[in-house]
Amino acid sequence: MEQLFNLLGVGLTWGVAIIGGLLAAFWIGLIIWTWRDIRLRSSDIFAAILAALLVAVFNVLGLLIYILVRPKQTLAEQYDRALEEEILLRELEQAPDCRNCGRPVQPDWRYCPYCEAELKHPCPQCGYLLEPDWKRCPQCGAPAVDFTQQPHAREAETSSVATPVAPPPPPAETFAPPEPALELEPEPEPTPATVTLPEAEAIRQAEAIKQGELASESET
Repeated sequence: MEQLFNLLGVGLTWGVAIIGGLLAAFWIGLIIWTWRDIRLRSSDIFAAILAALLVAVFNVLGLLIYILVRPKQTLAEQYDRALEEEILLRELEQAPDCRNCGRPVQPDWRYCPYCEAELKHPCPQCGYLLEPDWKRCPQCGAPAVDFTQQPHAREAETSSVATPVAPPPPPAETFAPPEPALELEPEPEPTPATVTLPEAEAIRQAEAIKQGELASESET
C-alpha cells in the first residue's frame, strides 16, 4: 500500500508539474501574443510594454481588457487606408475643373453639365477634342483655332460640322384657271336674195324643160 501511495504521489506530482508547465507556457504565450499584436497596431514602445505587463499580471483577465482597449486597425491597415486617401486626393487634384464654374469634370466631356460652358472644341480637320490652350491637334497635326480670340472661326467650324440640309422640294405646279370662252357673235342669217323677174322666168323654163325630159324618158 505504501508503494501504491508513493506511485500516486509521484503521479500527482508529475501531473501538477505538467499542468503547471502548460499554464506557464500559456501565460508566456499570451504575453508574447499581446506584445506582437500591440507592436502591429501601435509604434509606441511604452504602450507595448504596458499591454504586456497588463497580460503578465492579470493573465486572461488582462488579455480581455487589452482586447477591449487595443486599436482597431493595424499599422499596415492604417497605411493602406492613408495611401488610398492620398491616391483619391491626387485624382481629385488632377481632375480638370470647369473654367466657368470650377466644378470637377471628366476629361472626355465637351460641355460642362453644370453651367453648360464648352470645355473642348473639335479639331476642324479630324474632329478630335482639343483643349482650349492647345496650339496644334495631337491626332492629325492641324493647327488649333483659338475660338476665344477668333469668334468668326466658331461660326465656320459650326457650319462645317453642321448636318446637311435636305434640298428644298420642287415648286408645285400652279394651274391657272381656264379663261372664259369668248362668246362668238351669231353670224347673220343669209337673207333671201331678191329674184328679179327675168331670172324667175328662166328658172321656170328650166324646170319645164327638165320635166319634159323626165316625161320622155318615162315613155320610152
